[in-house]
Amino acid sequence: MTMLNDQNIFGRILVVDDDPEVRGTMESLLRRMLLHCECAATLGEGLRAMREGSFDVVFLDVRLPDGNGLEALAEIKAIPDAPEVIILTGQGDPDGAELAIQGGVWDYLVKPTPIKQTMLSVQRALKYHEEKKAEAPVVALNLDRVIGHAPGMHAVFDLIAQAARSVSSTLITGETGTGKELTARTIHENGPRKDGRFVVVDCASLTETLVESTLFGHRKGAFTGADKDRTGLVRMADGGTLFLDEVGEMPMSLQKSFLRVLQEKRFRPVGDTREEQSDFRLIAATNKDLEAMVREGRFREDLLFRLKTITIELPPLRSRPEDIRPLAMYHVTNLCEEYCLPVKGFGSDFFEVLGAYSWPGNVRELFNVLERAFVASGQEKTLYAMHLPHDIRIKVAKASLGGKGGPCRETPRPGLEATHVPAVDAKSGSPFAGLDALFVGPLPNLRDFKTIMEKRYLEYLMERYDGDLASILKVSGLSRSHYYALLKKTGIASRQG
Repeated sequence: MTMLNDQNIFGRILVVDDDPEVRGTMESLLRRMLLHCECAATLGEGLRAMREGSFDVVFLDVRLPDGNGLEALAEIKAIPDAPEVIILTGQGDPDGAELAIQGGVWDYLVKPTPIKQTMLSVQRALKYHEEKKAEAPVVALNLDRVIGHAPGMHAVFDLIAQAARSVSSTLITGETGTGKELTARTIHENGPRKDGRFVVVDCASLTETLVESTLFGHRKGAFTGADKDRTGLVRMADGGTLFLDEVGEMPMSLQKSFLRVLQEKRFRPVGDTREEQSDFRLIAATNKDLEAMVREGRFREDLLFRLKTITIELPPLRSRPEDIRPLAMYHVTNLCEEYCLPVKGFGSDFFEVLGAYSWPGNVRELFNVLERAFVASGQEKTLYAMHLPHDIRIKVAKASLGGKGGPCRETPRPGLEATHVPAVDAKSGSPFAGLDALFVGPLPNLRDFKTIMEKRYLEYLMERYDGDLASILKVSGLSRSHYYALLKKTGIASRQG
């Protein structure tokens, strides 16, 4: 490791904890390990120290006087040469551990942690960080078409770079319109197979009768209408990338045979007796919860394992509002070039309306709305809110007149049946009236009970506030990231998407 400040100190550590006793204990331990240690009592102090200094490892408490350590993970990861993060919390929480791991932490330790375990964790984190810095520099990614400045997008870019350096199978997940195909193309164009074809397979459009012919090809006379040989998409992807779009729609009848193709890279065209070979790199994308589909028997578990060597989850646009302006400017500039018009400017009210809308269709919907506004503006040099589609402006105006802050509300999604929401007592108005009904029959264990109640509480929130995110977060006290993590955990997110 690198020696610092001409002393026998290897590595720089920052401890962010509001308990002075914990800070003192950690500082003493780390100095005995010949590590340089600095401390911060608040999240703000810690983030400032990380931005101004260079640390290899950060011990981060969860509950701090001015914020939640887990919510700062994306911001920490966005720091150049970001340190490895070890969560050090006094209250172990399975949900917190899940959020921490999703946020890319090195370890999750619960106080009081044995000294030996703490030392081992920091030693491993330092070794990993040093090896990561010593790696040969990677050719810069071409991200010309991928726009994102939000903290959550930095983790996405890191995973894109990781996928581009390899030829491993990659699964891209995210809501409709988040840019899954663009992400797949970016991986391909920055990878070792960029000179090969990028072949798209739309699994949602595959018909049971022609699916094998489409993928594997056929020989002349193999079936009625096969008047000539046809090369399948799998063969066309030889030496390049095969992109399975909406892989969750792949028929069960095909999943088993396709699993063998992934394993052996061999297939047999319809009507042929000989096998052919295709050396392709696989990237798949879906807006469905494939793990839930596996549990329901609608997707093969062994196929899922083959698909998700690398997994990239694209965040919805509503969780990265700071990206709306750069995305809009990028797309409108492209439209001006396409129509051979001077670059248009923007009125301040234009971005105010865009920022007040929740974008259920994500980036795809945003680009569609921008093109409609562009066409409506004609030869005018500036885009104003009045150029935006009436339906968008009406929804934003109604939300504003209703006194709601933040992104405007959408019509409640179907599927929130009354049976999913706890009964409301007419006298008390409590959503937990009738709770005893849950205890009819065998008692659930505590963890299952907690999951049941979390789901009911979230459904009740969504029903009462019509899905208005700002109101839901204010009433529940949840952070945005924790809220979406709970939606995913309870299965509500997959039902919505």
